[in-house]
Amino acid sequence: METKEKIIETAEDLFMKFGVRSVTMDDIARQAGISKKTIYQEFADKNQLVFETFSQALEKDKCRLEEYPGIDQGVISHMVGMSAYIRKRFADFNPLVMNEIQRYFPQCWQLFEDFKQEFVFKEIVEVLDKGKEEGVFRAEINSEILAYLRMEQMDSLFDPIKFPPSKFNLIELHLEVFEHFLYGILTESGKQAYLNQKHTIA
Repeated sequence: METKEKIIETAEDLFMKFGVRSVTMDDIARQAGISKKTIYQEFADKNQLVFETFSQALEKDKCRLEEYPGIDQGVISHMVGMSAYIRKRFADFNPLVMNEIQRYFPQCWQLFEDFKQEFVFKEIVEVLDKGKEEGVFRAEINSEILAYLRMEQMDSLFDPIKFPPSKFNLIELHLEVFEHFLYGILTESGKQAYLNQKHTIA
C-alpha cells in the first residue's frame, strides 16, 4: 500500500470512530506507524487530508452500493442488500462526524450534498419507479417526493440533537426508520416479499 493511501485509510478509520476534530495529525501518524512529517509531505494540512479522505470514502460507498443486487434482480432484494450494507458501514460510525463535517468542513459537506443529489436521489427514484412497475410499491406514490423524504430521513439519523448518540443506537435507528418508510409504500405482495427476505438484514 502506498503511503498516501495508508494515511487516508488510517484517517478514515479514526475519523469514523472518534470524530474529525478530536483526531490529530499526531494520532494519525501514530496509528499509521509513520512520522507526522511524512503526512505533511502528502497533505498540505488537515483540511486537505479530511477533504481527500471524505471524497474517497464517498467514491468507495458508491462503488460498493453498485455491487449489491441490481433492481433488475428485484426491488426488494435490492433494498434489502442496500440496507444490509448501510448497517455494516455504520456499525462503528460516530454520528457526530456528519455534524462536524457540516459545521467545520464546508467543502466536504458540499461533496456530500452533490453525492446525494447526483447519486442517492436518482437511485431512490429509480428504485421506487421500478417497484411500482413490479407491483411491490403502491402505484399512486410520487417517486420524487418520496425520494426527498427518504433522504431527509437518513440525514436526520445523524442529528445529535434529535437522536443523541448516548440514547440511540445508529443501526437500530436505521432499521426502524427504514421499515417505517418501506411499510408506507409496500403493497400486500410487497410486504410478503419483504418479510420473506427480511432475515438477511436481521
